[in-house]
Amino acid sequence: MKKIVAIIPVKGNSTRIPNKNIKNLAGKPMMAYIIESTLKVKSVDRVVVTTESKELAEIAKKYGADVPFLRPASLCADHTTSLEVIQHTLKELEEKEGYVADYALLVYATSPLLKSERIEQAINIALEKDSDSVFSGTYDKGHYWKEIKGKWKRLYPIELLCSQFQEPLVKENGAIYLSKTSVLEKQLLADKADVLIMEKGENIDVDYPEDFAKVEKILSSK
Repeated sequence: MKKIVAIIPVKGNSTRIPNKNIKNLAGKPMMAYIIESTLKVKSVDRVVVTTESKELAEIAKKYGADVPFLRPASLCADHTTSLEVIQHTLKELEEKEGYVADYALLVYATSPLLKSERIEQAINIALEKDSDSVFSGTYDKGHYWKEIKGKWKRLYPIELLCSQFQEPLVKENGAIYLSKTSVLEKQLLADKADVLIMEKGENIDVDYPEDFAKVEKILSSK
């Protein structure tokens, strides 16, 4: 069995929705949903929340997550990348506990609708194919142009076809990022990755107040 550690980054401050990670969402803090969903995944060895906030750390522990350390404030700035946060987490786990995982699963508190079954499917793809990386995404049959030196150039598709014959692109939906820890030494996803296809709207990334309201309505209706 491969050892898989789930990493959930949460920050105390948020710009668009104040305190959004612990904001009450249909009866519990928003970040509780992804913690609970990930804990249900049997193939996940450990669920680690990385945060700089003692308050958020205590709430994460209450819902069953492991918070073995607090993240430095320098890794909580707006320009900090998810890769930097994961690398720090893996380094801390190895240096302080001797804990080394084969895969790291990155999921976000801003994905409260993400189901444990979907996480399990992504992991199954990785284990069956020995994938370097697996990410979740949706099919996209959009037409795209790029501005080059003040002029617009068709980027995709180059050959125009009826929509039923057009090969779709795949767009990341921000729900699941799973990579071998060896890949994460350099990048978030391997150059060649496998994909878990999800339906559009299946995952809503809560980034704006209107996203929060939409998700709250969905959860309350259930």
